[in-house]
Amino acid sequence: MRLLTKSRFKLGLECPNKLYYTRKKEYANKKQEDPFLQALAQGGFQVEELARMHYPNGILIEGNDGDYELLWEQTQKLLEQENVIIYEPAFLVNGLFIRVDVLVKKGNNIELIEVKSKSFTPDDDNLFIGKKGGMVSSWKPYLFDIAFQKYVIQLSYPAWNIHSYLMMADKSKKSSIDGLNQLFRISNKGENRTGVIKKVETLDETGSPVLGRKNVTKIIADIESNKYLYHDSLTFQESIKYLKEAYLKDKYANWPTSFNSCKSCEFTCTNDDELLGLKSGFKECFTKQHLWTENDFNKENIFDIYYFTQGKKLFNEGVLFKDQLTEENINLKEELGKLSRTNRQILQIEKAVNNDNSYFVDKEGLKEEIDNWNFPLHFIDFETSTVALPFNKGLKPYEQVAFQYSHHIYYKNGHIEHANEYINNKAGFFPNFEFIRSLKKALENDEGTIFKYSSHENTILNAIYVQLLSSSEPDKKELIDFIQHISHSKNDSTTKWKGKRDMVDLWVVQKNFYYNPLTKGSNSIKAVLPASLSSSNLLKEKYSQPIKNINVTSQNFSEDHIWLKTDEGKIENPYKMLPSVFEGWSEEQLENTLSEIEDIDNGGAALTAYGKLQYTDMEQEEIDELTTALLKYCELDTLAMVMIFEHFKELVE
Repeated sequence: MRLLTKSRFKLGLECPNKLYYTRKKEYANKKQEDPFLQALAQGGFQVEELARMHYPNGILIEGNDGDYELLWEQTQKLLEQENVIIYEPAFLVNGLFIRVDVLVKKGNNIELIEVKSKSFTPDDDNLFIGKKGGMVSSWKPYLFDIAFQKYVIQLSYPAWNIHSYLMMADKSKKSSIDGLNQLFRISNKGENRTGVIKKVETLDETGSPVLGRKNVTKIIADIESNKYLYHDSLTFQESIKYLKEAYLKDKYANWPTSFNSCKSCEFTCTNDDELLGLKSGFKECFTKQHLWTENDFNKENIFDIYYFTQGKKLFNEGVLFKDQLTEENINLKEELGKLSRTNRQILQIEKAVNNDNSYFVDKEGLKEEIDNWNFPLHFIDFETSTVALPFNKGLKPYEQVAFQYSHHIYYKNGHIEHANEYINNKAGFFPNFEFIRSLKKALENDEGTIFKYSSHENTILNAIYVQLLSSSEPDKKELIDFIQHISHSKNDSTTKWKGKRDMVDLWVVQKNFYYNPLTKGSNSIKAVLPASLSSSNLLKEKYSQPIKNINVTSQNFSEDHIWLKTDEGKIENPYKMLPSVFEGWSEEQLENTLSEIEDIDNGGAALTAYGKLQYTDMEQEEIDELTTALLKYCELDTLAMVMIFEHFKELVE
């Protein structure tokens, strides 16, 4: 049975064409594998369970997930009661199907409660509607989702008076108990769809509330009256009709392509996807609407241009390829002593059009930067998580949790040491203060320059600084002094500082002085590392040898490990060469695992792994394998920074 569900409605609002590609195995779909989405879903299940406890004695409709009519019948039967609370009631009408997180019925007065693993601050008057009166774009999908739910319920029960609420983590509230996040465990033995097992029976056992709700009834009414539109060309009611017809008839909507939507389309194929025989929805749209041929798909288009704010306007004017662009389109603006954003854009365009894969380097600027650094050089990388339900008493929802770091040292004589690492894999333990003590011990032995890659590490140190201020840690003054010595305050910080040893951002260094066309405009370390390896004779020669031969130490890889390998003359990305988590395990062992993680080769996968370690009742053997994979991934992150530095050093000598 094909039905327009609320998830498909949300997908169709993004782009109606996606409804044709979704749930078809022949089409590549990046979101099916997105580890960030998995991590978000996992946290969402726990928040959902806690939210239900705010509405006790509710009846959960569970099982028979694919039997829409049976679920609807069960719901109708319960709704015959004058007063009832239902978890996950189902509504089926006119080809539309929804399930509501929590529904409270008191006669004809209904509370529709949508639970989200997001956070809010109660005194934010412009949370949903901005100061200029427009709907805040990041909340639009959630609010239209609730409007869709109300629409379907109202079709089923026209006489009902429905009030709508969003229930989320309240960032102004602090947990009054330790271990709140451990009261909801995830297990394959869980009796419901989420696999969450509650360790408490009443809301009182969870301490003071950390969830709050926002009344969005007025905003939903404004969506229904079309004060707020998702697409300018469709009213709310028209969008439901349009998307329902497209999905139920399984027909291609032929919705016009757009720069922003197509740029981030999940139905695009990688080379590996095409080798597997998967189809690209992106290709089909551009073939149908723009009559692109294979030659056009092989041409350099404008979608990957770095920070291309003009993209939407130019796309609408029919400029789709880089060779159509001029300097006037880019509006070149120089910045003294470094590559400006528009400099980088022009470099990217010119090199792509001329099929020129040689890198650009501002040798003078880069050398001047490097000459300011003090040896030994320290390269650090953090793995972190924000957790919906707090670890400890006194903490708020979505506090930053720093659970891992890696630290490489590059000495003046060229020796590279994987000097320190830290990881917390203990469930229910808030690691931040132990983390910062360990980092202090690792970095306080000299005044060598410290490197991060992007602003993340500075953000985390600022968060730990705030947590320390309200803590009773005996060494908090020393830890705060250390943080202020190696970081700088955020713009919104009440206390201002810039440390004498403030970390140098290698991301900024490469952005200011170096451009490699092999990165395709990306400044991510996952793109810059393989590009540097491909472009550097020094790195190729050095890292194609075993660790034991190249004056490098490792805490997680054998001395015979080789970092740089080629496949048909092409350098393999070291991140893709990281071993699978459960390499060598038997089918029987794999069947009993709970983590469902195959590889840890990006930050999202690391985040998911940490969530599983925290909330899943897994065996020690599985915990050990995940921990090993996390350590290897984080070590590669700091070694990647070292390699990029070595490439830069090679360029200026």
